[in-house]
Amino acid sequence: MAIRPKLPYRMTIHSDQGIQYQSKAYCQTLKQHQVFQSMSRRATCHDNAACESLFHIMKVELDYYTYTYPTRKALQEAMEKWIKYYNQARIRHTLKGRTPIGYRNTALANMN
Repeated sequence: MAIRPKLPYRMTIHSDQGIQYQSKAYCQTLKQHQVFQSMSRRATCHDNAACESLFHIMKVELDYYTYTYPTRKALQEAMEKWIKYYNQARIRHTLKGRTPIGYRNTALANMN
């Protein structure tokens, strides 16, 4: 797990109720890093809609459905590169023409 920055708000991770998200080791790791776990209710996809939407966009933009990555490492590197692009360079209409990082920084600056 990456080291998260010190933020003035609680960090939350959303997931479904998959066995991997319910494992004792995973839950303890989140707790150690002061991350609040939010699981969608059984048969309720709306709780996790934002994450599911993000994963869909990533899969489409990485051509995940038609391209086969030669190695797991190649897929991981492509995902890491895309996440950096998404957060730092990809302009979002819903974020008033800003990137997610730009929007967050503006929101944090307005808190003070």
